[in-house]
Amino acid sequence: MTHTRIDINDLPKPEKTVRIEGTGRQALEQGRTRLLIAGSVFALAFCVIAARVVDVSVFDRGAEPNLAQESSNLAHKTGRADIVDRNGMLLATTLSVPSLYADPKYVMDPVEAADKLRTVLPDLERKDVLAKLASDKRFVWIKRNLTPRQQYDINRLGVPGLYFQKESKRIYPQGRLTAHIVGRAGFDDVGLSGIEKSHDSLLRDGTESLRLSVDLRVQHILREELQTQIDAFDGIGAAGIVLDANSSEIVAMVSLPDFDPNRRDKISDDALFNRASLGVYEMGSTFKIFNTAMALDYGTTSLSGGYDASKPIRVARFTISDYHAKNRWLSVPEIFMYSSNVGSVKMAMDVGSERQRAFMEKLGFLKPSAIELPERGHPMAPRPWRPINTMTISFGHGIAVSPVHLANGVAAVVNGGIHRPATLLRRGSDELLVGERIIKEKTSEAVRRLLRLVVENGTGRNAAAEGYLVGGKTGTAEKPGQGGAYRRKALLSSFVGVFPLNAPRYVVLAMVDEPKGNKSSFGYATGGWVAAPAVKRVIERAAPLLNVAPVDEDAPEIRRALMVKIPEPKGNKALASF
Repeated sequence: MTHTRIDINDLPKPEKTVRIEGTGRQALEQGRTRLLIAGSVFALAFCVIAARVVDVSVFDRGAEPNLAQESSNLAHKTGRADIVDRNGMLLATTLSVPSLYADPKYVMDPVEAADKLRTVLPDLERKDVLAKLASDKRFVWIKRNLTPRQQYDINRLGVPGLYFQKESKRIYPQGRLTAHIVGRAGFDDVGLSGIEKSHDSLLRDGTESLRLSVDLRVQHILREELQTQIDAFDGIGAAGIVLDANSSEIVAMVSLPDFDPNRRDKISDDALFNRASLGVYEMGSTFKIFNTAMALDYGTTSLSGGYDASKPIRVARFTISDYHAKNRWLSVPEIFMYSSNVGSVKMAMDVGSERQRAFMEKLGFLKPSAIELPERGHPMAPRPWRPINTMTISFGHGIAVSPVHLANGVAAVVNGGIHRPATLLRRGSDELLVGERIIKEKTSEAVRRLLRLVVENGTGRNAAAEGYLVGGKTGTAEKPGQGGAYRRKALLSSFVGVFPLNAPRYVVLAMVDEPKGNKSSFGYATGGWVAAPAVKRVIERAAPLLNVAPVDEDAPEIRRALMVKIPEPKGNKALASF
């Protein structure tokens, strides 16, 4: 065997390891550190951006920035519930609209920006806008509740520092028609008046529409007829009500002058004042309805009774007389038909002050009405209740109530004697309140007969509606002035009607404030000339809409139900009058 000897020195040698020493090594380490830091920063930034994307897209759902919160304590809630009439017609709803604000820090040229803005929004005051744009604040409102067109035109201006925020705006499609009922809400969707204020919490939290008892069709008719009378007799205002006699639901309620709730400016105090529910007035001879019902119910007189009305009544420095005095003994039906103050006073004195006050309290005339509005007037009643007050209250002076009080009181007297609180909310057929009996059913029937007598033969002839059995009572009251004296030429002329009288369903009240007589009324401005015709026209136009069919006035059953026997003076043979 041959052996080969290998010298270790002949084997290939490994390459030498290169070592970096000094400044080169330090530079490499710094580079690695910077790369690590930069990577961490980019990763963190990516996480933040990803989190924000999730927050905006999932949680905020693309909402507008919250810069426009004027009041930090107000929780703005979109979707304030709608308000509708009894038939579902829209009275109030909410829309999303843009509002313009600025961040003055980014407004490069306030003067130029202000001038440009006024080309789109000419109603802006240049001085005010310039002051806002030049301020050191970071947020200033420029104009709220813009139209889409205005937003588009402002965007086209290309002014830096101007931004938009979506807000909810309350819209009232019917405008003036239901202004005093629905009321209005402010910029922050906070109710300021009417149903908007009284039901503010419910409307903010509600998802279903709030349904009122009002019928928009009847509301339109009532407003139109009242305005016609204001124009014809140069009145300063008016109020009217159509009320369901059995449920006490208000079908229509008007106060004139009124206002457009869509206009948040230029609304006068007189227009804001609700004459129908907030105003309290001495309602004059319409109160004889309650005076007569009271006397009949307490049994101090009857339809066959009567009183001597041949002379005025003098009490201290006061004289109570009749407007068209008959100067003789008058039966109870005649006292009512001719609207005798003297006869009414004597009827009330037989009842007495204590029982009269108790009766007014049962009618709800000594406290604000139950209507669901913040604008409710508190009645004015005498304290103490003296005999002189008993006298004047018998013919509607010395006590002041709202038109809502009056209409609701009449409903209780004619519907069989049941008082139910007036309401602006629709009640279902199974929601009729039990109510409180205030007079006997027999008394209610007697009052209905007397109401028909007034329209057939008395001061309410101008309220006779073709085909409908109407009964009612006129009222003409002098308005009190300074020092307690009455202003003879400042009248409140009213008429309250009921139809159909054989089975009452609705009460209609019309009141005109300070009318002036004209040629058509022979110079008179009384309730019979001013208010009664309005009630007639409202009934004729509204009855078909309310499903009240015309009746045959000459039908035997109708005549029997409404016939009144009027005794002649000194026991002569009674006359039958329809």
